[in-house]
Amino acid sequence: MNPILSIVIIILIIAGLLSVIISTYNKIVMLKFNVEKAFANIDVLLKQRADEIPNLIKVVKEYMNYEENVLEKLTQLRTKFLNSNDTNEKIELSNEMNKSMKTIFAVSENYPDLKASQNFSSLQTRVSELENAIADRREFFNESVNMYNIGITEFPNVILAKILGYKEKLLLQISEQEKKYDGIQF
Repeated sequence: MNPILSIVIIILIIAGLLSVIISTYNKIVMLKFNVEKAFANIDVLLKQRADEIPNLIKVVKEYMNYEENVLEKLTQLRTKFLNSNDTNEKIELSNEMNKSMKTIFAVSENYPDLKASQNFSSLQTRVSELENAIADRREFFNESVNMYNIGITEFPNVILAKILGYKEKLLLQISEQEKKYDGIQF
């Protein structure tokens, strides 16, 4: 075989491999940034919801003396959420805050004076609006996370993803309680 032809074939093979590696890297990076963008969009709403928690707790505390542990847990979750910089931790905390807030709204059924309170009704409406907006963005976020998780586990992407330390991301989940929840009935 001609030495020049051998060198050309080796160069073409190396160029092909580099092309595959570069293409794979760019795909993984695009998926990662798409997830980060989707979370940034939803994070704004999650922070707004977290900002409503002190107001909700203040109003509810006036009526619920013995439900103190639910309110304390919600306060702790909010503080952790606002102090966290880790996307997966924020997602876990958001899922937990969602469960606690549903508990508060469900427990409010036992307090007729609370249900009649204008402050509570206003907060409930505000939180419901935020929950609806979060639900809209959650769908896009979860789709982005799903595409990312698939992208980093497909072959040959998985090889480069492992080398670069990419790990699967968590989805924003809908709790069983949220699936069954029909809103607060007055």
